[in-house]
Formats: sequence, structure tokens, C-alpha cells
Amino acid sequence: MGFRRTLAASTVLSCLFSSFATPAEAYSATTMAAWTMGEPPGSTWMVDASGRGHHGRIGHEVGVGMFDGTTVGYRFERLEPDTPPTRPGHLVSVPDQTDLDPGERDFAVSLRLKTTHKFGNIIQKGQATVSGGNWKVQLPNGRATCTFRGAKGTIELIAPYRINDGGWHVVRCSRLRSGVYLAIDGRLAAGREGWVGAIDNDWPVSIGGKTDCDQVKVGCDYYAGELDWAVIQAAPPAERSSPAVAGRR
Repeated sequence: MGFRRTLAASTVLSCLFSSFATPAEAYSATTMAAWTMGEPPGSTWMVDASGRGHHGRIGHEVGVGMFDGTTVGYRFERLEPDTPPTRPGHLVSVPDQTDLDPGERDFAVSLRLKTTHKFGNIIQKGQATVSGGNWKVQLPNGRATCTFRGAKGTIELIAPYRINDGGWHVVRCSRLRSGVYLAIDGRLAAGREGWVGAIDNDWPVSIGGKTDCDQVKVGCDYYAGELDWAVIQAAPPAERSSPAVAGRR
């Protein structure tokens, strides 16, 4: 059952996401943002249940308060890829804050999704050409993909199987000192050793696609499907790092 808006939401999330599920490596993590996505229809703000105040603006095209019989969440309708015009109302946007950048800390993004489509950026902070690096979770060909681009390089992991089967799945992308790991439904799906370095940009967290795109030279990669919740965690302390990197879009 999806997370509902309750007085105990923050406590529940803290218990469920108390450590990183990666081989031979676990530690106490701090919840930086917890978006339960349980707001009622007509809501224009996505509330952060972590207590850190990372609330997000909900675009007018996002379905809010969608109920599938067991879970309340958001629904993102399918939009034709690389076809103008852009649709910023399809996005949820959370303003830039230090908590939402990995910096040099161990860092993880987890979310619960359901879709029958095979395309789209689900959640990201920054894009491939921005200074400071970026991170994102996307779904090319229906396979969950984690990308972390930092001052030392980029690691991208692609799941070996598809999850666009119309069922609910939990995807977790972790960036640790030892490497990057992708877990699906609590099981490790892919991993790669290596350190990508600091990631620290001044972009918002975007849910549902890119914020800087024109659907001609740069596709917006709009996600199509449902989301139940999303959580960002990092190892304390939250320190800001400065190395800047540049890359190709």
C-alpha cells in the first residue's frame, strides 16, 4: 500500500529507509526529502514529509490524488517523444537545496512506480551539460537506469530486465564511495565499482522530465506512468562541494 498523508509519515519513511541496500556496505542514512505524493486532487504543492521543507510545485498537467484501488499517487500522461511544444505543466519541480546534491557523500534516490510505457526521465537534478554534474533515474526501453555524473567521471547502470509490466516496482539508485548500485524491489539488479567524484549543481529536482529542453534539439524525455513516492537519502554530514564538471547533453 502506498504512503498516505498521516502524522506518522516521517517516522514510517525513516524506518523503511534506514540504510543503503548494497553488497557488503550499509550505514545509517539521513532522509533528505520524502515525497509521499498523497495530496488530494487539485493540489499544487508536493509536500516533503521529511520536515526539511523541500516542497515542490506540481504542474497543472500532473494527475494528483489518483487512486488505483490500493495506492494514491501521481499520474503522468504519455506525451509524444521529441514533438513540440514543450509541456512544463507535465513536471513537478523542487527548488535547489544543498540537501538534494550528493556532494561527496554517499547518496541514494528511491521511488515506487508503475507504468506500461518504455520511455522517460522519472527524476533528476541537473542535465548532462550542466556545471557541477547531475544525477537521474530514467526508464529507456522499460529498463530502470541510474546515472551519476561527477567531477571524476560518469557511471550509468541499466537494469538487465524491463519493469514496464503495469505492476508496482521500487527502484533504488545508490552512489557510494565503492561504486554505483541499482536495486529493484529490494534486489540488486546492477552495480559498478568506481568513484565519480562530487556532484553539486544549482538546478531544481525535476520529476516527470527535463526542465531545459525544446523537443527539437533537446528532447524533454517526459515520463509516462504513475508514481507513489520518492525519497532522497544521504550520509551525514550534509556538506557542499565545489568541483565543477562539464559534459555532453
